[in-house]
Amino acid sequence: MRYVKEILTAESAPPPAPGAEQYPALDFANSAIALPGGQFADFLGTPEAANQWLNDRGLAPADAGLQEMCTAQLRTLREQIRALLAARLNGCAPPATALAAVNEALTKAPAAALLHWDPARGLHRAASHPTTQIVEHALATLAADAATLLTASDATRLTACGSPPCNRYLLRHGRRHWCSTRCGDRARAARAYARRTQPKTT
Repeated sequence: MRYVKEILTAESAPPPAPGAEQYPALDFANSAIALPGGQFADFLGTPEAANQWLNDRGLAPADAGLQEMCTAQLRTLREQIRALLAARLNGCAPPATALAAVNEALTKAPAAALLHWDPARGLHRAASHPTTQIVEHALATLAADAATLLTASDATRLTACGSPPCNRYLLRHGRRHWCSTRCGDRARAARAYARRTQPKTT
């Protein structure tokens, strides 16, 4: 498998999966994407990429200066949240380590942005902490959102994309089981190819 750490371009990146805009934790769980051809893209693959991902979602300033240790914490929490989503889909008990990781992140830092005053901006809310606390704030926010998703009525709509090799999760709308039009087209093409190549029985 070829591992691609760089952020995908706007043209090549798939759109957010259904539900990801409503639940940042779903977007977070989908930030490592299995691609056709054995490639694997990770939006948190480098400190710079992770900083950009967090900044795009209002979870860190552009100049947060994330280091690899903080980035590794993000990737670890992502895998634990994915384990919880998989357990929910499979109807089995969640791994104790995943529960512990999410609960630890929940209690590590307050999820609320603090109120600040700046003569140029006036009153505003922001997390103005050292880098490690910025990451702890982001971890707490994403963990809280994951807990909300997993316990809300929307959890019944949670599903995995039905177009291999895609590994993204989504909230199902109607009968749709694909995270994007691209994955739907690929699944339909695969089914059509299978029908064409299936041996005819006499």
